[in-house]
Amino acid sequence: MDQSRLRVKLNPRSSRDRLVGRLGDLLKVNLTSPPVDGQANQALIKFLAKILKLAPSSLSLAQGASSRDKLIVVNGLSPEELWARLDRALDKK
Repeated sequence: MDQSRLRVKLNPRSSRDRLVGRLGDLLKVNLTSPPVDGQANQALIKFLAKILKLAPSSLSLAQGASSRDKLIVVNGLSPEELWARLDRALDKK
């Protein structure tokens, strides 16, 4: 089974949920959820799953539970397919 790691810079309490852009192998994401009791982490997993067209259970937070810098493990996608899907989503914004 393919597995990828995704570095994310999260900006909680934004005006809307959106992919901001890519900086090398780092993805910048804005979410409306507050960083309270893991709400932003859960929202990030759901948001990325929707963008990647995967079940939320395919994604897990590996590092950064209380930080803006996150490491997400994505099961079911190779790194190439992960970035291809993210780049397509970024092109649509």
